[in-house]
Amino acid sequence: MTVNDDSFTNWKNREEIAESMIPIIGKLHRERDVTVLLHSRSLVNKSVVSILKTHRFARQIAGEELSVTDTLPFLQALTTLDLGPSQIDIGMLAATYKTDDRGLSVAEFTAEAVAGATGADKIERREPRDVVLYGFGRIGRLLARLLIEKAGSGNGLRLRAIVVRQGAGQDLVKRASLLRRDSIHGQFQGTITVDETNSKIIANGHEIQVIYSDDPTSVDYTAYGIRDAILIDNTGKWRDREGLSKHLRPGIDKVVLTAPGKGDVPNIVHGVNHDMIKPDEQILSCASCTTNAIVPPLKAMADEYGVLRGHVETVHSFTNDQNLLDNYHNSDRRGRSAPLNMVITETGAASAVAKALPDLKARITGSSIRVPVPDVSIAILNLQLARETTREEVLDYLRNVSLTSPLKRQIDFISAPDAVSSDFIGSRHASIVDAGATKVEGDNAILYLWYDNEFGYSCQVVRVVQHVSGVEYPTYPAPAV
Repeated sequence: MTVNDDSFTNWKNREEIAESMIPIIGKLHRERDVTVLLHSRSLVNKSVVSILKTHRFARQIAGEELSVTDTLPFLQALTTLDLGPSQIDIGMLAATYKTDDRGLSVAEFTAEAVAGATGADKIERREPRDVVLYGFGRIGRLLARLLIEKAGSGNGLRLRAIVVRQGAGQDLVKRASLLRRDSIHGQFQGTITVDETNSKIIANGHEIQVIYSDDPTSVDYTAYGIRDAILIDNTGKWRDREGLSKHLRPGIDKVVLTAPGKGDVPNIVHGVNHDMIKPDEQILSCASCTTNAIVPPLKAMADEYGVLRGHVETVHSFTNDQNLLDNYHNSDRRGRSAPLNMVITETGAASAVAKALPDLKARITGSSIRVPVPDVSIAILNLQLARETTREEVLDYLRNVSLTSPLKRQIDFISAPDAVSSDFIGSRHASIVDAGATKVEGDNAILYLWYDNEFGYSCQVVRVVQHVSGVEYPTYPAPAV
């Protein structure tokens, strides 16, 4: 047998193991509300090749490849436990088991590591929480995809309705088609049909009521059977408490804005300050995509090194508020053709840091350049630290943050030397540290942070909604503090 034959045989064996993992992962998700992760990446509804690629990606951050032969025993051990709703990272289980010297079996170690999700300690499954999307543009449709994907057993969050202005001619069919096919994010994973008689879109069995209105005060959501819902405003039309309060209609309990909030509206970056949300707070903002990209690594650096001051330059993909061709625009430069120009513009991300990190006294400034790509941006975070360090130390620290810290769902890490923006389309992290581009000299550190300003941000929004709705389930093994 040749070396090539050995490699192919090994691949086929790993394919077989990955195939055996799929029904276990699916059953845990459907029947127990357990989401199986691998280094913070969900394995639910993933193909054989996707599972294998996710395992191989571990070498980028952990330094060595993780094999399905390493993780399968931990997955099998989970099936023997009385698990409640939770997220369980089998990559972390495998990694921590290697460093444990007590001689425990895989089953014993797994039972101990996830003890908080079993027996008397486990969380009881909750009734679904209704969600309404007000607006159905780029972010609205991605949120719809995520909410449908995460429905699992039917518990957790349930997308009940979208509210849009009435369009001319086959409005419902066209909106369903935009949900079904996306030029950047690809095909919807499932089936979509349209019930024009009842004004509904049916996606993977979810009946989503389409409500036509251009005035939030005119909608009675209880007329559609919607109760105690969280409404996500994707329009950005209202950003202060007075304007967003218009959504607090019968059937709506809380309002979440997918844009920076103004005045006293709390700006929330999940992973950083989401635990500060007051239980009775009805109106909050998820800040901007750029704020979500820079605040988690900024907090990580401030915690370890201290930050005296900083500047963020965002190189941002063009957005729908720019013109395709030169035309009148209220902004000075956004009227110039977005796909043909680099456009200098403003960003509120730097000033928004103070709302998310009130204890950070460092002055953070910022500016932005829109560039001719449709998705994925990069933030260049230039920091003066409170102490001197080295590039190697910073990279080791941020790699560990991405693997084991409470910020591991927000911060990703990549060491691929040839990474470019399109590689990060579909990333579920708020930002990805580019190791190869990182520069450190004395007390100065420059971080290059990629982020999918559409999908990664939408994931952050869903995390906030899960938290305020009480269906953000704990992760095991628990991240290091």
